[in-house]
Amino acid sequence: MAYVLDANVFMSAHRLHYGLDFCPAFWDWLVTNNQSGSVFSIEKVGDEIVAGDDALSEWAAQRGVGFFLRPDSSMFPSLAAVSTWATGQSYEQSAIATFLQVADYYVVAQALAGQHTVVTHEVPSASTRKIKIPDACIGLGIKCLTPFEMLRRERARFVLGGAP
Repeated sequence: MAYVLDANVFMSAHRLHYGLDFCPAFWDWLVTNNQSGSVFSIEKVGDEIVAGDDALSEWAAQRGVGFFLRPDSSMFPSLAAVSTWATGQSYEQSAIATFLQVADYYVVAQALAGQHTVVTHEVPSASTRKIKIPDACIGLGIKCLTPFEMLRRERARFVLGGAP
């Protein structure tokens, strides 16, 4: 099973839980698991992060297309399915238009195309004003986890001074 990470996973980790300056093990874990093919994100998320002009943007710029995947032709049916789902719900027209223009749409489509699990800090919402990633995942039958759930499932360990 592979995980597709939303932008807020990186941004929250950098700003709150796993700063590059004090918890490099988290970032090493992402790179190692990306190299094994189990953790990645998409180009649009990478673009959002690189626009930040900070240490996180430098980290993201070093990852390249192996970490932040570009959309390819295999995604077209999934993009259409996600769009059809979004327009078939009771969301406000502005919510649908916004969703179809932002990275969230592509994160969900990438997960659908590859039968991956989405990782995000977003939570489901009953609001019709914004399409949240978990709501799209529920509607499309895609697994969706928080970063902490992913780390626990993968038994990530960030241990000082070596293994216990």
